[in-house]
Amino acid sequence: MANLRVFISSTCFDLSVTRGQLRAFIEDLGFQPVMSDYNDVLFDPRVHTHTSCINEVSSCDMVLVLVGSRFGGRAVPAAVAQLDFDSLQDASKSIELLKEKNSISITQMEVLHAIQSSIPVFTFVDERVWNDHATYEKNKDKEIASQIEYASIEKADTAKYVFEFINFLRLRSINNSISTYHRYSDIEEALRKQWSSLFQRLLSEERSRSENARRIDDLTEQFEDLKTAILTAIGSGNEREVARGVVRYRRLLDFLGYVSKSNPALFLTGTKPWKQFLDDIGVVGVASFNRSSDFNHGRFTEALILKDQTFFALRNIRIHTFENDWEEFVQLAPEVRKIIYEALEEMGSRHPMYVRHINMTVEDYFNKYGREGERIKEVEEAGR
Repeated sequence: MANLRVFISSTCFDLSVTRGQLRAFIEDLGFQPVMSDYNDVLFDPRVHTHTSCINEVSSCDMVLVLVGSRFGGRAVPAAVAQLDFDSLQDASKSIELLKEKNSISITQMEVLHAIQSSIPVFTFVDERVWNDHATYEKNKDKEIASQIEYASIEKADTAKYVFEFINFLRLRSINNSISTYHRYSDIEEALRKQWSSLFQRLLSEERSRSENARRIDDLTEQFEDLKTAILTAIGSGNEREVARGVVRYRRLLDFLGYVSKSNPALFLTGTKPWKQFLDDIGVVGVASFNRSSDFNHGRFTEALILKDQTFFALRNIRIHTFENDWEEFVQLAPEVRKIIYEALEEMGSRHPMYVRHINMTVEDYFNKYGREGERIKEVEEAGR
C-alpha cells in the first residue's frame, strides 16, 4: 500500500528551516512528504513548473500550508487558469483574494487547487503575521490602509494579499481551522494531536457503521417477518396481490412517478417493454462512470441522458434494478396496477433519494464538480 502523501506548501527561502524539520517529522511518521525544493515534484518539461506543482497537489492526500512573512512569486497565468474560480467563490465567505487573479502567489495557487479538489488542508500562520492580520482587519476599509506597514510582512505592497489569503481560509464553510505558531514545535504538537484525533474519529465512525449495518440487517429480517404475517392474514384474490404489490413495487413506482413527472398513464396501462418506457420519457442513453463521485453526499453511479442532454443522476443503484421490477409490474392486470398506485399515493408518495434531475450535460457536470480521473466510461443505448 502506498504511503500517505503530504504536500507542504509555503514560500521556501524564509521558511526553509521549518520545511526541513517538517519533512523529517512526516518521514518519521511513515508518511511521504512532497516538497518542490526536495525534487519530490515531477517537473514535466512540457509545462511550466507552477503547473507541475498543482498537478502534484492532485496526487496528494493532504496539504500543509505555512503562512509567513513573504508573499512569494506570482503564479503564471497558465497555471492560474486551471483554478475553478466559480467553485472557489462558493467555498468561502471572503473572496477578495479571488478578485485579482493576476496577484495570486504560487503557494496560494497550490492551496486553492487543493481546496477545489476536496483535499484536506492544514493551515499554520506565523504568530506575528496573525497578530498583524487583526490590525489589518480593523483598518482595511480606512483611507490610510494602503499606507500602513506591518512588521511581520517583508514587502509592504504584498500585505493585503497575505492577509486576504488568511481571510479566505478562515472563512471557509468547512476545513476552516487555522493554527498559529511561535516556534516549529507548535506545528508538530498541533499535527500530532489533530492526526491522532482524526484517526480515532475514523475508527469510531467505522465501528458505528458496522453496528448500524447489523441493526439494518435485524430490521430487514423483522420487516420480512411482519410482511409475511400481514400477507398471510389477507384474504385471497386481488387483495393479496395488491398488498404484495404495495410492498414489492413501492421503490419502482416512486422512481416512475419522478422521471415521468407523475404521469401514471405511461406505466399503468399496456405491457410496453422497458426500452419503450425510457423512449417515452425522452431517455436516449445511459452513461456509466469509471469511479464513483460525490453527489448530494451519495455515490453517483449512472446517468439517464435525455434528449435535451440534461440527465437523471442515479446514486447507489443501477437502472437494470428498475428494469427487472418493470417486467413483472406490467404483467399485472391494469386494474391491479391502478389500485397499487392509488394506495401508494394515499400513503404519501416519496421523493426518491436515489435519483435527481441535473439541468446540465454530463460533461458540463463533471467539468464543474468532478474529481481528477472521473470520466464517462461508456454511453449505451437506453434500455440495455
